[in-house]
Amino acid sequence: MVRREPSTSRFEASRLSPARRASDVARLRRERFDVLIIGGGVTGAGAAVDAASRGLSVALVEARDLASGTSSRSSKLIHGGLRYLEQFEFGLVAEALQERGLLASRLAPHLVRPVPILVPLPSHRGFSGLAQRAWQRAYYGTGVGLYDAFAATARLRRSAPRGMPLHRHLSRTETHRRFPSLREDAISGAIQYYDGQVDDARLVATLARTAASLGAAIVPSARAVGLLRDAREVTGVTVRDLETREEFEVHARTVVAATGVWMDDIAGMLSGAGPRESSGLQVRASKGVHLVVPRSAITGEAGLILRTPTSVLFVIPWGGHWIIGTTDTDWTLDRGHPAASATDISYLLGQVNAVLDRPIGTADIEGVYAGLRPLLSREARQRQPHSRDEQTSALSRTHAVVEPMLGLMLIAGGKYTTYRVMAADVIDRVAHRLGGLRRHGGLVPASRTADLPLLGADGYHPLWTNRADLARRHGIPVGVLEHLLERYGSLAFEVLDIDPSLRRPIEGAPEYLAAEVAYAALAEGALHLEDVLTRRTRISFETDHRGTASAADASKVMGEVLGWDAATRAREVDHYLARVAAEQESQQMLDDLTADAARLGAPDVRGFQADRAIV
Repeated sequence: MVRREPSTSRFEASRLSPARRASDVARLRRERFDVLIIGGGVTGAGAAVDAASRGLSVALVEARDLASGTSSRSSKLIHGGLRYLEQFEFGLVAEALQERGLLASRLAPHLVRPVPILVPLPSHRGFSGLAQRAWQRAYYGTGVGLYDAFAATARLRRSAPRGMPLHRHLSRTETHRRFPSLREDAISGAIQYYDGQVDDARLVATLARTAASLGAAIVPSARAVGLLRDAREVTGVTVRDLETREEFEVHARTVVAATGVWMDDIAGMLSGAGPRESSGLQVRASKGVHLVVPRSAITGEAGLILRTPTSVLFVIPWGGHWIIGTTDTDWTLDRGHPAASATDISYLLGQVNAVLDRPIGTADIEGVYAGLRPLLSREARQRQPHSRDEQTSALSRTHAVVEPMLGLMLIAGGKYTTYRVMAADVIDRVAHRLGGLRRHGGLVPASRTADLPLLGADGYHPLWTNRADLARRHGIPVGVLEHLLERYGSLAFEVLDIDPSLRRPIEGAPEYLAAEVAYAALAEGALHLEDVLTRRTRISFETDHRGTASAADASKVMGEVLGWDAATRAREVDHYLARVAAEQESQQMLDDLTADAARLGAPDVRGFQADRAIV
């Protein structure tokens, strides 16, 4: 059962407009929901889709913007995790590859597409080197072959079409042809395999809109500041609307906290006990830093995966850019704005330059971003003790759902790729509380999201096939339509139809249209300039000016939708410029402590420094 007005189309119901936010805030005040979700990252948004598609009444509140935390700062890959095969995490890899296939072929083909990746094989000299090269090719070939085999098994189980091409072995000459920037003396060949690439923030926004199209109330910039309780049962949340500073109660039969690295804050509200004792979950924050350089800095037609002393390094093509990452280090400082230090940047450059024929330097860097992975450490410590300064890459990437108090579900850990499995697991727990799963004689149907295309997926393939003709009919270059189809799918023409005068490039970012900025505010829940420049578009790290040259124009376009006056537009621009300056200053610092202090020099546009709250 879909909980929306019968006279409203799915596309119309999906629009996260200013009017829709006001309507959803009013719903928060008056309704009692079956499930209230705290956290607008990929897990929270996925849980909202799962619950709403089962016919439950759903609300989601997010303190900042959709995907403003970890879910917009990943390596932009939908992947099984090739390195987890070496750790014998076969179940995790198989599960992730099944999800990769679903996303690429059925759920979000407009957002997830194949990207070729090379596993370079090191060069060894002499007779002993010949044997070593043969062993390494067999070893890595077996691993990649097993990766493909797991993916094939997942396809058969789901009767899904092939999502990714199979791997193949390359000679040294073929490898150099595919990736001329690799040092020829450092490799003996490579194995090419495929994984999925995604704009992580766009996938989260699409999930949120899909949930909204099914009747969910989606409210960003609404911060949970307390739990409502009746004796030993959680009955809702006190929320502060960060746009109006008003506080109100939201009542729900169940509350799901999908807050990632903020999980301990939620758990700490229970019984006045320490968070670890109350929740049963221990979440560690691991900082991952990525660099973005122009495509011209490195010559290659595929990505790279490289082994490092602590983990792996990806060099992934990203439109006209390369993404290089990531680090994997413990982080105990500000979780809202993790800072990349000069040491992080130097480490990444050193690792990638070890295999390039022309080293890249800080002058080549267009953008830098840092995110925090929420690692579930409970299972890892069952295997062996961990010290505080351990390598966080040893921690588990599995997930867990616990119910520390009646009516409150916590979900933590996991991988971006397996968000749908995590969402189904936590909503299964909700279903049991609300009356049981229907497949066991209960009231709530089982998860349906494996067969539910996300918004924009329906009709995408014929549109892509006929893109040249469609572009001619709409009077735009084919490249522009391709760009829109790969970001909005079948909703691309909604963007074009906003206003013909907005079909121009945004100042300082010729890859993006002004219409996309307007659409972000009109339909995608963006409330502030940084929401658009850092997440609805990726101008903040795809331009060497970090979006500063686009801020004024984008603020004007966005302000027309949101009704900003001149003072508000100027304030939004000032906040954004201060943010960029603070990030650039932090990247000059040598350690986490000083980088964190520099980053916090810029106030949050939503005024978080003045708030004391859960998340």
